[in-house]
Amino acid sequence: MTRLAIDTDYLADWLARLLATPSPTGYTDTIVRDCCAELERLGVGYEITRRGAIRAIYQGSRRKAARAIVAHLDTLGAQVKGLKENGRLELVPVGHWSARFAEGARATIFTDHGSYRGTILPLKASGHTFADEVDTLPVGWDYVELRIDAPATDKLSLEKLGVEVGDMVAIDPQPEFVENGFIVSRHLDNKAGVAVMFAALDAMVKEGAITPVDIHFLLTIAEEVGVGASAILSHDVASMVAVDNGTTAPGQNSSEFGVTVAMADQTGPFDYHLTRKLARLCLENDIRYQKDVFRHYRSDSASAIESGADVRTALITFGVDASHGYERIHMHALRSLAELITAYVTSPVEIQRDSKELGSLQGFTTQPTEDEAAEEAKDEPVVL
Repeated sequence: MTRLAIDTDYLADWLARLLATPSPTGYTDTIVRDCCAELERLGVGYEITRRGAIRAIYQGSRRKAARAIVAHLDTLGAQVKGLKENGRLELVPVGHWSARFAEGARATIFTDHGSYRGTILPLKASGHTFADEVDTLPVGWDYVELRIDAPATDKLSLEKLGVEVGDMVAIDPQPEFVENGFIVSRHLDNKAGVAVMFAALDAMVKEGAITPVDIHFLLTIAEEVGVGASAILSHDVASMVAVDNGTTAPGQNSSEFGVTVAMADQTGPFDYHLTRKLARLCLENDIRYQKDVFRHYRSDSASAIESGADVRTALITFGVDASHGYERIHMHALRSLAELITAYVTSPVEIQRDSKELGSLQGFTTQPTEDEAAEEAKDEPVVL
């Protein structure tokens, strides 16, 4: 076995700290600073882009054909679309999520002059006034508004408070860490993935893990709006593993326990060789796993591939129930993912040709053909 022991107390504590820091896409400066401070505490060097994506490098035996682990710091949120004559705020979503899960949420509005608290409510929120109309109101962002907890009865009073169109709105996560290992909270996508990355890095630092190549730990800031790892990925990286949520929903094969290895998302199949290596490492290290395909999902790797990066990509996930809603995960999956990361980064490089961006056919990979598969099947014992 090559996996390292994971400090689950550290994982849970760091996740709680991440959840306590608002970071909707477009408002991530504070959480970037928090993560940089933690990297400094761990003694891992890093650099950040102009907008705040982070590249931390755990130095290995060589620089070329580096491996990358990527997760995103940004979460779903909202933005002020308009100031209404009734003193409420019209909203638009940041990221793709249903207003069904916004109704009743507590939130913080960040203005240039300070922050305010508030609640997102349906337009017809009072049963004593609207009776059955409360239940028949359609679901959608056009049918909710934000009630600000400040003296605001009209548009003018909102302006006096300093609220403006475009102000960012962060949704309260409302986390609960249950004694049986379940964790319920908004924004587990993908603060749980970030916590997993740090837990793996913590174990590597404590154990003085030796890796065959440099390991790039990448933290991105705009995955929820489709901008993932492209801005932070360097040419030294040959393979990249994204850490994000899977979906434990009807018709899916994900689980809230163990690792779910994604075989494809809406952008297409993940790298054949890298995904199978990750599955093999799970078997070799006694890590529970399952495979799944996500049809309505894209991860950090998509933007890198779409921008033309010639990098092998894979996605390993923790199963989330009610993704982009009131999410639930289990610590078993988070620990398993961190263990898999440590097993992967310390494993030997098998495709040596990947150290060069371009080369001859020598050393190029092979995939089994139909004839080869049939021949292999002949040698397998028949189990009845």
